Amino acid sequence: MNDIVRRFFSTRWGPVACGVAIGIVAPLLVRAGNPGHMGICVACFTRDTAGAVGLHRAAPVQYIRPELVGLVLGAFLAALLFREFRPRTGSAPLVRFVLGAFSSVGALVFLGCPWRAWLRLAGGDGNALFGVAGLAAGIALGVVFLRMGYSLGRNRPAARPMGWLMPLLAAGLLVLLLARPAALFLSKEGPGSQHAPWALSLGAGLLIGVLVQRSRFCTVGAFRDLFLMRDMHLMNGVLALAAAAFATNLALGQFRAGFAGQPIAHSEWVWNFTGMALSGLAFTLGGGCPGRQLVLAGEGDGDAAVFFLGVAAGTALAHNLGIAASPKGLGPWSAGAVVAGLVFCVLTGLLFRERGEAA
Repeated sequence: MNDIVRRFFSTRWGPVACGVAIGIVAPLLVRAGNPGHMGICVACFTRDTAGAVGLHRAAPVQYIRPELVGLVLGAFLAALLFREFRPRTGSAPLVRFVLGAFSSVGALVFLGCPWRAWLRLAGGDGNALFGVAGLAAGIALGVVFLRMGYSLGRNRPAARPMGWLMPLLAAGLLVLLLARPAALFLSKEGPGSQHAPWALSLGAGLLIGVLVQRSRFCTVGAFRDLFLMRDMHLMNGVLALAAAAFATNLALGQFRAGFAGQPIAHSEWVWNFTGMALSGLAFTLGGGCPGRQLVLAGEGDGDAAVFFLGVAAGTALAHNLGIAASPKGLGPWSAGAVVAGLVFCVLTGLLFRERGEAA
């Protein structure tokens, strides 16, 4: 049976199956209670979870999202079952942490990760067109650096217990959500108060975590492989996600085309583009979109775990420092933070090369 599954997911249908699953599950989670066009958004859900444990105090966005727990644990279980649990680490962790932080800055200026960009588009949000275009532009710039020899160096095998840390952390977050200690911060209004039942969210995350781990699905990798090698293998999955989400939204009556009044979105088109360009570049330099990073962390990749911890820190700082946008528009420091992030990413792309790694 394992061989049959391996063969299936190694074909073009593997990413397609994963994309269809995300495209169906995400709108269903919205119907079950998640915020509009936010059935699954790794950046936004990380922000909510960071707020729930007190890393930021933006009251409307505080809730431990079981979908994140499921992504990590699903990937962990799949990696164990298929003997792909291989703890490794050691590739420029500090650089990865900062790349993760800036990737979340860009995502929270746009108001969504790459998965949510496609889900917003599939729900009719025209503002997401600029986000997807910016994402592609940022990845294209990252591909330029890859062709120039960009590399953060090789990681190396690590002790097996190191690979257990992210799954244990994820399980601990689930325990906190179920126990509801007084020290936990939970939104009473706003996006953080809107959520599907925890068991449904956890099950959805487990399913998607398994599928992403098996198929190597990655929205950033899809553009990267298309630009770098003219390879449509992963892009087929992204297109399947968009098509399935569009069809599901239509069936549920959740599709509404337009630019104004879209859920948790703004029409600052220049910054929708630029914010996601920053994210796309940071994700490319860091090795994958935030969903893929979580799955890699679940299968033992310590570098991906450090990148994701950077994402969490970035979401907290974005709200603490007035960087995150809102449906009303940009925050007071949104533009400056995006520009700073682009400068950092460009310098990283230029200075880290295989022929000397760090100049």
